[in-house]
Amino acid sequence: MTASATIHSEATRQQADAWRRQTSLRRCYTALGVGLLLVAMCATMWFADEANAGHFFDRLPHILDFLSWLVPKDWNDVWRALFDIASPHDKGTQEFNFPLGRVYIWGGFYIPEYFELMLTTVNVALVSTFIGFVFAVPFSFIAARNLTPSPILRLIVKRFMELLRAFPEIVIAGLFAAIVSIGPVAAIIAIGLHSIGALGKLFYEINENVDMRPEEGLRAVGANWIERVRFADLPQVLPNFMSYTLLRIEINVRISTIMGAVGGGGIGEELKLSISRGFGAKTLALVLLLFTTIFLVDQFSAWLRRKLVREQAFLMSA
Repeated sequence: MTASATIHSEATRQQADAWRRQTSLRRCYTALGVGLLLVAMCATMWFADEANAGHFFDRLPHILDFLSWLVPKDWNDVWRALFDIASPHDKGTQEFNFPLGRVYIWGGFYIPEYFELMLTTVNVALVSTFIGFVFAVPFSFIAARNLTPSPILRLIVKRFMELLRAFPEIVIAGLFAAIVSIGPVAAIIAIGLHSIGALGKLFYEINENVDMRPEEGLRAVGANWIERVRFADLPQVLPNFMSYTLLRIEINVRISTIMGAVGGGGIGEELKLSISRGFGAKTLALVLLLFTTIFLVDQFSAWLRRKLVREQAFLMSA
């Protein structure tokens, strides 16, 4: 073996040893960090348990006991509660007063109570998403660095959208509930304002990646800013705008349910009451309807996104 080959082999061995030492050190630091994190988490849980009168760890084995009262004596009561059909177990209590919730439309035709509440929840999500879309679109073009030359205007719009999404919807709803009272209106305002901030951020990041050649062409023939945005930029980004808006509808349906539990109307309020009172059949009916609705919204929005963005966008490139 020549001297150069020996030197090369020694250098390779030293590099391999150095890499192994570095890897071992990194693993050691990772294990130490995870261990410290677990210790800190356990200490925090212990402190929280003591600060909240204890018994958290004592009651932990019973965490799933609540499922026992969710099991109805008659499983047909779940369907009766869902469609407001009288139950043979009704003894005048609120647990089985299913027909009392009917919403009569014409004559003997009625909408089951939970379907009407679910429609309210979906309407809150749709209206609030529409509000978010209408305001987020112009704000996103103003906030885009490549489309708006004024740094002051961009800064104001960006900070405004950050402010809108900085607070949880439930906090905004609590503020407006004091003004417009508890109900769907406060929920729509809260979710709508948060949607403006959330969609605006997604939209202006899309705008900053548009092809600028159509913009430059319209600028060369004397088009103003609104005309350039309308005819050069918006056609490029609109499919992605609609895709994110449909995704936001899915999110807002879930948020509307949570808002209902704190006085925002819709199915969330009834779900909270059923759980707190231990009405198993009603709770299961509400959960079933909520799950089915969210599943259908997810499937429909996924289908519509594929139609808007084209199937090729979801395929892996060769």
